[in-house]
Amino acid sequence: MSDIFESLESEVRSYCRGWNTVFDRASGSFLYSEDGHEYLDFFSGAGALNYGHNHPALLRPLLEYLLSGAVVHSLDMKTKAKRRFLETFHELILKPRDLNYKVMFPGPTGTNSVEAALKLARKATGRFHVLGFTNAFHGMTLGSLAVTGNSMKRQGAGIPLTHASSIPYDGFLAGETPDFLWLRSALADSGSGLEKPAAVIVETVQGEGGLRAARASWLRELSEICREHDILLIVDDVQAGCGRTGTFFSFENTGIVPDIVCLSKSISGFGLPLALTLFKPELDLWKPGEHNGTFRGNNPAFVTGAAALEHFWQDRKFEQEIAAVTAQLHEGLRLIANATEGATVRGRGLLAGIHYPDPTAAGKIAAESFSRGLLVETSGPEGEVLKTMPALTISTTELRHGLEILAEAAEAITGQKIVLRTVA
Repeated sequence: MSDIFESLESEVRSYCRGWNTVFDRASGSFLYSEDGHEYLDFFSGAGALNYGHNHPALLRPLLEYLLSGAVVHSLDMKTKAKRRFLETFHELILKPRDLNYKVMFPGPTGTNSVEAALKLARKATGRFHVLGFTNAFHGMTLGSLAVTGNSMKRQGAGIPLTHASSIPYDGFLAGETPDFLWLRSALADSGSGLEKPAAVIVETVQGEGGLRAARASWLRELSEICREHDILLIVDDVQAGCGRTGTFFSFENTGIVPDIVCLSKSISGFGLPLALTLFKPELDLWKPGEHNGTFRGNNPAFVTGAAALEHFWQDRKFEQEIAAVTAQLHEGLRLIANATEGATVRGRGLLAGIHYPDPTAAGKIAAESFSRGLLVETSGPEGEVLKTMPALTISTTELRHGLEILAEAAEAITGQKIVLRTVA
């Protein structure tokens, strides 16, 4: 009998092509295949597993909830699980950060959150155009694709993607043009041909677009432009949020307060589908049922999401732990990058990697890493960036081990000797 994955599953599958094994179980920062091989996970479910696999502090309340006979599916009805999640999110995340947002459950995925944000921005402003950025990625549904830069993903739409324009992200023009020169001029000139947009959507770190990290000063100027012209600012924190860049929201230390924030991936803490769209109260203009969906009430995800917030975000201690691991990761990446001329470290927090001048190098190193027991992916329009996303809970010993595998794989591909003696 042929492999059921090959014979029955669609050709659209992707990750399994690079990691050609059948995974059986997982714990912490490790995955195990059915034939007994161990893999250290520097992928974290593309950011959906910030706290690792099957964390006991999340697994226990989930099992108890499911065994209790409590409600699993509830659309947008009131449940005890939803109430606890909302109360916990308000008390531990929004209130300490002085953020006044309404919470919307738009559907269970990141692109659902983005679609709701775009729809709300257009409803609130009465305008339809939205500005995105070069190399941005916001999801695979039509609205999200319209503000996504990747040409391969855009081509999958099958129709023209309209009512959106792409403008240069931080560093795209290599400093040859002052930041936002064109945008300021176009918004000020009625003859520019630019429709005044409803919103600008931005990632503070472009997770799929090559790990480009925007400077705080660049984000502040973008925010100022939006305020000056009554344009809503949307931050897509689907991949960079939930602690991935060091703080719960990736924009916390930049000096901006977005009008709308998109969250998904690790907001459930356990890899269960859940998404939030946060927005300032004055934007809550929805009519009941005007935007809905069957799977907004994922109660098991509410349970694990609340447990994750209670376990990790009671105070700032977890941020300090992330900072220490971040320093170790970046130092290791720097030493690996230094062995190849022109290679540079990109990203922020535990969303970081190495940009190689040879666009084929990252993919080869990722494949070699897998053969040695490490899951790591690539990023960027040509897959030119080796992308690491270890769990925020990874131990220093595990991280060191992963960096050693990465260094060995890079040596095998580049032929350059790499020494990691200074990595803790």
